[in-house]
Amino acid sequence: MSIQHPQINLSRRSLFKFSAGAIGTGVLTAGLSSNLLAPEKALAEDDITPDKALQELLDGNERFAKRKRRNPDQSYSRLVEVAKGQKPFASILGCADSRVPSEIVFDQGLGDLFVCRIAGNIATTQQIGSLEFGSLVLGSKVIMVVGHERCGAVQAAMKGDPVPGQIGSLLEAIKPSVESSKDKSGDKLENACKANILAQIKKLKSSTVLSELIKAEKLKIVGGYYDLDTGAITIVG
Repeated sequence: MSIQHPQINLSRRSLFKFSAGAIGTGVLTAGLSSNLLAPEKALAEDDITPDKALQELLDGNERFAKRKRRNPDQSYSRLVEVAKGQKPFASILGCADSRVPSEIVFDQGLGDLFVCRIAGNIATTQQIGSLEFGSLVLGSKVIMVVGHERCGAVQAAMKGDPVPGQIGSLLEAIKPSVESSKDKSGDKLENACKANILAQIKKLKSSTVLSELIKAEKLKIVGGYYDLDTGAITIVG
């Protein structure tokens, strides 16, 4: 994410127009200053709907899973284009697992996705703040929380063994999902992984910024479960 401070100015008219239609002025003025956006960028631009943004993600994943990737938006000309400013159509809160790189599994390119990755795909304060920025400022229309098959972080939370350093802070955030899913029938790890996805969606929706965008029909938040063996994403929730 690149935030350039020189010669950046958000017009008062654009700010007022958005705040009147979606989010109260108090929230915006507390969270945004006039140096955040280039003048050519509008807040939460409306050239693509949340439903279309979600479908673009799913179509890209289908291409990936069927070995028909187009590798879009990966040319040098695209690099030059997005160097001037970014306008991702979708955001991903994904696990840091090296086997689930967002741009590849969704068959997207430079500037298409606003990606936050963390072990266990948990919605920390910082991750939520980043996704608020991606949606409110950059105009992302969908946030997908992507968990995956055989997630090591969820498995470790299930085992409950002592861990060194700050690893325990990740596991503590996942344990409520483990607890809530323990009595469900079927694969215990898969159930916990999917429960964790839903728990993180709930956290994101508790954000005032994101919830107001949802109410204004400018944003959708969904869950996705990635199959490590096939490369396919299925919607959770």
